[in-house]
Amino acid sequence: MLISDDIKLDYSDVLIRPKRSTLKSRKEVDLIRTTKFVNSKQVYSGVPIMAANMDGVGTFEMADKLSKLNIFTCLVKTYKTNELVDFFDSSDLELMTYRKQNVAMSIGTSDSDLKKFKEVYELTDGNLKYLCVDVANGYTEMFSNFIYQLRLNHSKLVIIAGNVVTGDMTQELILNGADIVKCGIGPGSVCTTRIQTGVGYPQLSAVIECADAAHGLGGHIIADGGCTNSGDVAKAFGGGSDFVMLGGMLAGHDEGGGEVITKIYETNELTKTDDNFFEPVHEEKKFVQFYGMSSETANDKHFGGLKDYRASEGKEVSIPYKGTVANTVQSILGGIRSSCTYIGASKIKDLPKCTTFVRVNNTHNIVYGDV
Repeated sequence: MLISDDIKLDYSDVLIRPKRSTLKSRKEVDLIRTTKFVNSKQVYSGVPIMAANMDGVGTFEMADKLSKLNIFTCLVKTYKTNELVDFFDSSDLELMTYRKQNVAMSIGTSDSDLKKFKEVYELTDGNLKYLCVDVANGYTEMFSNFIYQLRLNHSKLVIIAGNVVTGDMTQELILNGADIVKCGIGPGSVCTTRIQTGVGYPQLSAVIECADAAHGLGGHIIADGGCTNSGDVAKAFGGGSDFVMLGGMLAGHDEGGGEVITKIYETNELTKTDDNFFEPVHEEKKFVQFYGMSSETANDKHFGGLKDYRASEGKEVSIPYKGTVANTVQSILGGIRSSCTYIGASKIKDLPKCTTFVRVNNTHNIVYGDV
């Protein structure tokens, strides 16, 4: 048994210290980042934010809306072969270009997943550029070997692999063929892995350590999970992450699908009736179901229930219905632009070298509740 006494940090433990800036306006900040990947040698250019491969987030509809905003989407794993082929082999040339540059197919490591990928890859004639190989535990030897074999057989495929939280495993995955390593175990809003297993790593420290390890090899990382607002996204970029993956922040929108549920609440206010009596005021609120992909809900929906050797590592919640995702994206990007102007970063890629983190006890005033 070992104990690490080093202080490890989450996004809620720090603020970014402002610095003198020559930027006159948020409009001057360039959020487009161009990246060449170390193993596939492919080039990506876009806003380096990713929609997570979760139900209610990583949908075809979400991908099409976000790709036109130059934002990336990792599709859910549960789409069928024919659905994926239709999506990645569209006759609409403009739409096909957006999808090829900004959307990844997602799989696990089962034989059926690998078979599905091979079928989609062959039937789409090279239109599938990105593959996200997503498992809860990226520390197994089997996972590293899977990535190695995948790279051996697909030299030009951009491979996203995860999840891990330490530098050593980040390096191993890159050396075995991954271009981008997905970093985060347990920080997500509907993830209960840390409760069920006791395993995890504070997310900002994971980002800082994994980014340092990846960049030494020419690789890249995704900060996956733990962001609750645009300030957290800026902190992830400031910590060295090349991409930031969002789940809960992009859930609850029209493009994610799911039933919109209306609930009636009694407020603390009273209204006077025509006959001079007072009655409570009621208001409607709309919600959408959102759940972790290792939850009992997800297992019931996609896999016929939890296997007898597994426990649920996710929860189901009702989140406020948010309308179209474009409004949320504008808010997120506006927050990042503002963060950049506070520290003199004219490009999103400059955030790490311009960022100094200050440890705090509280990040914001909650006297009237969180935003």
